[in-house]
Amino acid sequence: MERKRKIFLPIFYFMVLLVGSIGSMVRAEEATMNIRIIVGNTTLKAKMVDSPTTRDFLSLLPIEVTLEDYARTEKIAYLPRKLSTEGAPAGIDPSIGDITYYAPWGNLAIFYNDFGYSRGLILLGRIESGIEALRVDGFVPVRFERE
Repeated sequence: MERKRKIFLPIFYFMVLLVGSIGSMVRAEEATMNIRIIVGNTTLKAKMVDSPTTRDFLSLLPIEVTLEDYARTEKIAYLPRKLSTEGAPAGIDPSIGDITYYAPWGNLAIFYNDFGYSRGLILLGRIESGIEALRVDGFVPVRFERE
């Protein structure tokens, strides 16, 4: 019996380490999920955060929406359904380039100008470059897709 235990314990610890390493790799991949936002002939790249709300948004992709201007600060679009807000903070102070979800209205909001703290706003990700493509008047048709 003691011999079996000496053989089993090292194998058991190895399996625990292996499973933990694989889990870390999967979480790291999720944490750096990238998407493309296609605006006409321009493709913006965005890095998404790992959260239940973001994962719910990603489950909708690919998706085409028409963004409209809101308060000369952000472009917004309503999604086909409300997203999960599980574990979300009460609100955030968005920065230029932030892709967010405004839970009270159920809309996507991409900030192209600075704005202050907003209750109900949840960070989904950040556009890495090219935000200028959204600084246009009127409606902007866009396509969100996984990279």
